[in-house]
Amino acid sequence: MLRSLLIASALLAATAGFAAAQPEQDVTAGPVLRASVTVSSDIVRIGDVVENAGTAAQIAIFRAPDLGTTGAVPVSQVLAALRAHQVIGVNTRDLREVAVTRTARTLLTKDIERQIARVLERRNGLGDAANLAITFDRELRDLNLDAANSGELSASAIRFDPRSGRFDITFDIPNEDTYSPTRLRFTGTAVETVEAAVLTRSVERNDILKASDIAVERRPKTEAGPDATLRERAVGLQMRRQMRAGQVIKAADLGKPDLVTRDQNVTLIYDAPGVHLTGRGKAVDSGTLGDTVNVMNTQSKRVVQGTVTGPGQVAVIVATSSTVVSTAALAATEPSTAE
Repeated sequence: MLRSLLIASALLAATAGFAAAQPEQDVTAGPVLRASVTVSSDIVRIGDVVENAGTAAQIAIFRAPDLGTTGAVPVSQVLAALRAHQVIGVNTRDLREVAVTRTARTLLTKDIERQIARVLERRNGLGDAANLAITFDRELRDLNLDAANSGELSASAIRFDPRSGRFDITFDIPNEDTYSPTRLRFTGTAVETVEAAVLTRSVERNDILKASDIAVERRPKTEAGPDATLRERAVGLQMRRQMRAGQVIKAADLGKPDLVTRDQNVTLIYDAPGVHLTGRGKAVDSGTLGDTVNVMNTQSKRVVQGTVTGPGQVAVIVATSSTVVSTAALAATEPSTAE
């Protein structure tokens, strides 16, 4: 008897549990509102926002948000749209709104620039793609395309004018939904650039360049020219002309620093076999190592020519027909030593 009672109690408990669970199963089997939705087309259908929508699943009820964006739709608005198509008894799960996201393929501006540079690489005299600067006729922003445009960009039309640098390029992108590709057209200018040393400040003639005076920037190849110098080669050299900040430094603009400057007091050196004389003078010209300059002897007031041999030192050029320095040359000096 006891055993029969235990079996009966177990059956009653199982039956009660099944009865308690039955209403919940009925609820989940009916239409249930989704909290968030992701769509790939430009419309939202009932089946997108409602689980178990049945035959009404393909009915369109809303326009989708813009490509790559998310919008929120109040639940009251969703229910009103559903009732219009006889979809009732939807379990809203106490939601207040439904988030709808539209998928997209995003083309970044930098990726578009890189693709155009690849198309133009080594075309009509242009160099490597990495050295091309691309400028668009209109401000270009990241582009959001329908997610069905999943193929690679393929250039179907290319026009480039090497004189002006202008380009007109059309890309085709295969579309999974249609046989016709999506076409994107871009126009603008492509310029080849090179690394060049540019001035960070305005300089005067004879200024000696320091590391802080020079920066490295990418500039159009036509602006830099074939003789644009490198930064490491310019540091420590002397400017041969006045230049403004931002200008590209070229090899012709630079020279070795002057070891003798105009109006500087210098040492005159007369050398000949068996004779070494020195004197004082004032430089008439400026010059670097090896330059020929004019120097006025401060004692005789005569101007003689010499070769710059070191800082403040000029070796006087003496024309002699023998190994003995001419008397006139010696008279032009104020000797301090002799051999």
